[in-house]
Amino acid sequence: MILANGSLYSSEQQGTLLADLERRINETRRSRKLPVGTVIQALDQMAVKLEQGCFDALIPEPELRDSVNFAAGLLHSNALLRRLRNELPALPPQQGRLQIRREPLGTLLHIAAGNMDALPAFSVIEGLLTGNINLLKLPQADKGLTVRFFQELLQIEPALTDYIYVFDTPSSDVSGMQQLAACSDGIIVWGGDAAVSAVRQLASPGCKLIEWGHRLGFCYISGWTDMDAALSDLAVHIITTRQLLCSSCQVIYLDTDNPADIMAFCEHFLPVLEQAAANVAADIGADAERTLRRYTAKLERILSGDTPQEQRVLQGKGCSVTACTDRALELSEMFGNVLVKPLPRTDLLSVLRESKGYLQTAGLICPAEQREALTDLLIRSGVNRIMTPGGMSGTFPCEAHDGEYPLQRYTRIVNILQ
Repeated sequence: MILANGSLYSSEQQGTLLADLERRINETRRSRKLPVGTVIQALDQMAVKLEQGCFDALIPEPELRDSVNFAAGLLHSNALLRRLRNELPALPPQQGRLQIRREPLGTLLHIAAGNMDALPAFSVIEGLLTGNINLLKLPQADKGLTVRFFQELLQIEPALTDYIYVFDTPSSDVSGMQQLAACSDGIIVWGGDAAVSAVRQLASPGCKLIEWGHRLGFCYISGWTDMDAALSDLAVHIITTRQLLCSSCQVIYLDTDNPADIMAFCEHFLPVLEQAAANVAADIGADAERTLRRYTAKLERILSGDTPQEQRVLQGKGCSVTACTDRALELSEMFGNVLVKPLPRTDLLSVLRESKGYLQTAGLICPAEQREALTDLLIRSGVNRIMTPGGMSGTFPCEAHDGEYPLQRYTRIVNILQ
């Protein structure tokens, strides 16, 4: 399903729509600008509709409805105005004949990932706040929520019609992707290394490529005894996020180099993780995928002759904890299966720097008197978010993304000499 010109079209009509897309974009850019006040007023009304439950029929899961209510708070006018003030501060005043202005990049192509239901819509919202025309390529996992969201938004404010286009173009449709990219001044890609590499091939030399790549979250623990409340919060985080988010905990690092400490922690943490898993329905598909992944990895090691890292899996009900001897930051098997590794603080920076392109969020559990020093060490290692264990995936107004403010990246500075 495609949303263009404010109307829905079948996927089979993509060719016709793409053939006329550049003309329509040029006509919009030539004839008018999108006032930010118009966008804010429309989103504020949209927030009210979300809070009133207009999407509840599309979101049966109670935990997702809670997420929608939280997202609505980010769309209210006061939150949006605060974000604009923080991310797009005032420019220097006119200096003699020289004027400095901030303008939209022009046309943005958003290539969204499917690991967060609201991500495609929020990416476009950021483009609207900066006055851009937005072309959205839906992730394959989208369930119709995004198109419904923008249909409602366009009913609230028809003036946004020519600034929002939604395509369900599959990534395998190279011609369609190339046509979308050719219309764009900037391409925003959310996804892993393969997705980013593919988009780099699409972007022309003059097109700005804005990468929000996959990241790996971890928890660093120094002195875990007598911290059961914090460990319980970490367990709930691991289970409820299913470790599918960039901020999810994949690896638990302990401030030790003693293998006995690793095993003792795993034995202590497994029942805590099981308790959190008991409150969530089992995911049969995830269990099957995990079993297949383990079997495939074993076959690959046999065929390649690689020596597997020494590790011991402690299997629980609906979860597992794996005691490892290596220190690499890596993706776990997810869905309640976490890796535990030794990493004394003296080696923390050098080890994390090996994964410098993938650092984002660290949960930190430590005595209060050590928190400031460990926080500073994590920052110097390249981590952008140091959070409490239960809040690793929490979001808040005016938050930076991967250490940068998105709205700044979606605009350009224009100098005018009069």
